[in-house]
Amino acid sequence: MAHPNPALRRAFLDTRYGTAGERLRLRQRPGPGPSWTAPGQRWAILTAWNPQGQRRDPASNAEAQLLLRAALTDWPLVEGVNGEGKWAEPSLIVPGLGLRRAARLGQLFGQAAVLWGVGQRAALVWCEGDLKSDLSSGAGLRLERRWLVPDRPSGPP
Repeated sequence: MAHPNPALRRAFLDTRYGTAGERLRLRQRPGPGPSWTAPGQRWAILTAWNPQGQRRDPASNAEAQLLLRAALTDWPLVEGVNGEGKWAEPSLIVPGLGLRRAARLGQLFGQAAVLWGVGQRAALVWCEGDLKSDLSSGAGLRLERRWLVPDRPSGPP
């Protein structure tokens, strides 16, 4: 499986995730976890906005986000936001969603990556390659493991 574009990878690793009131970042060291999850609970953060990191018009983004929401009608959803400023994108935090389903939804909505985790442990899951075969076994998924911790203005990532 090919490595993601370095600039796009850096953007995902530097982005803030979470809710409007609780902003979090991916870090290499643990810290307090998000308030919307519990130890051992699976979750995913998904969006349908700006596939492959390429800007789309707001109407197309909103329509795609509605389709993503419709694909998740059986799941509890927490409203989230990825990024900030001109790159702020509505997202859905989906407690209980499994890794394979999260990766498949990311691929279906043209995303370069999704965020998936258990408790405060997080993985950036790259949605590239032939996920149809990868998802049957879980093999071949490219994961970058981190911790999702509250944003701090300074300190190492």
